[in-house]
Amino acid sequence: MNLALAVQTATQSAAQLVVHAADPIKPASSDAQLIIAAVVGIAVIITLITWLRVHPFLALAIGAVGVGVGAGLAPSAAVTSFSTGFGATMASVGILVGFGAMFGKLLADSGGADRIVDSLVSRSTTRTLPWVMALIGGLIGLPMFFEVGLVLLIPVIILVARRSGLSLIRIAIPALAGLSVMHGLVPPHPGPLVAVTTLGANLGLTLAIGVLIAIPTVIIAGPVFSKFAARWVDVPVPALFLTTADTGEVTHTKRPSFFVTLCGILLPVVLMLARSIADALAPGSTAPLNAALDFLGTPMIALGLAVIYAMIFFARGGGMTRAAVSTSLSNSLPPIAGILLIVGAGGGFKQVLIDTGIGTVIANAVAGSSVSILLLAWFVAALIRVATGSATVATVTAAGILAPVAATLGATDVSLMVLAIGAGSLFLSHVNDAGFWLVKEYLGTTVGQTLKTWTIMECLISVTGLAGVLLLNIVI
Repeated sequence: MNLALAVQTATQSAAQLVVHAADPIKPASSDAQLIIAAVVGIAVIITLITWLRVHPFLALAIGAVGVGVGAGLAPSAAVTSFSTGFGATMASVGILVGFGAMFGKLLADSGGADRIVDSLVSRSTTRTLPWVMALIGGLIGLPMFFEVGLVLLIPVIILVARRSGLSLIRIAIPALAGLSVMHGLVPPHPGPLVAVTTLGANLGLTLAIGVLIAIPTVIIAGPVFSKFAARWVDVPVPALFLTTADTGEVTHTKRPSFFVTLCGILLPVVLMLARSIADALAPGSTAPLNAALDFLGTPMIALGLAVIYAMIFFARGGGMTRAAVSTSLSNSLPPIAGILLIVGAGGGFKQVLIDTGIGTVIANAVAGSSVSILLLAWFVAALIRVATGSATVATVTAAGILAPVAATLGATDVSLMVLAIGAGSLFLSHVNDAGFWLVKEYLGTTVGQTLKTWTIMECLISVTGLAGVLLLNIVI
């Protein structure tokens, strides 16, 4: 597809869409005023998060309403626009995030995560161990949020490093790479999921392309880079998780089998991919099989079925009582409250950008540019990520800004744009990123050592992911 022509068409369509959908509140403002409002609003959001340490949810809400008023909306209309976007995003994404959190908690509490780890590690050699750790990071990262996966992986990393005798960095980097790549590139993580919804991408197609790009990205930023990182940084294995009680090696008298656990992890992925394949082979078909796959592959249904599967098979295999399952499900939701609010506020900010017409102005500016749309999407996300330290904030903000550009792009191009934004959202994790400090403290590295390992790894993931997106854009 000729992206320049597509963007031009997208600009015209988006402009018409905004006029018809947002006429009641659309301001009569100049392009300069709209651009200034957007730039100042984004600067305010970044300043609030980085300098004043305001929670991203509050910063996005303040910035969104401020952008609306600055662009010419009446204050009440700006609030209405933000509320509409917040509600729409929570309706489409919030349910999925909640289901994902429940599934991840049951996976951990039942011992299923331990089963996956133990089964893979016991079948590996010293030479293949970094590759196995990358696979573990990817598998754990597929259904879990980054912070949850990181807390789960750290004891595994330390124990494996101690038992194998390999460098801590040689073990840690591949596992962290697998976890981070899944967080940034593969739905149903909040960032990619919001970008899919905002840009109107096909979830199954995005998931399939995301996994395709994720594999070489994990290899390069994980096992390959860890060889160099281990030479640059040599730290002892921290004196953590030394006793049986601390390691959690005997936390379950029963655990679900490897096969049962793996089936649970892959269930929503397979259902969503099957739906996309069926739609591609027979678009618009009403045959019973296609209708069934269309229903089962709906993200909410697929993840809901995964939770039900976990409640039955993970609980039974792990010896969990009904009370334990109930407690696990209840405890899974409070940790994601902040994530849900950030995601919803990002959706509200996106709606304000649409209702004011700022997005269309940006699309007009982009249409005349010779810069690749995918490269631009990556750059915008990377810039916000470096400034705020949040991959989720970077993703939802960049997706909102670029939504009009994606309005009439082909399905594959929109999915690639989602992944370009996801790759950019991982760029250059440093001292304003909570993940940076979690890794530093758990591994016992200095700030400089963390920059040489974790930060460079994140940059490699981001750049390699972008390279994969640009390559696929040429091929498909």
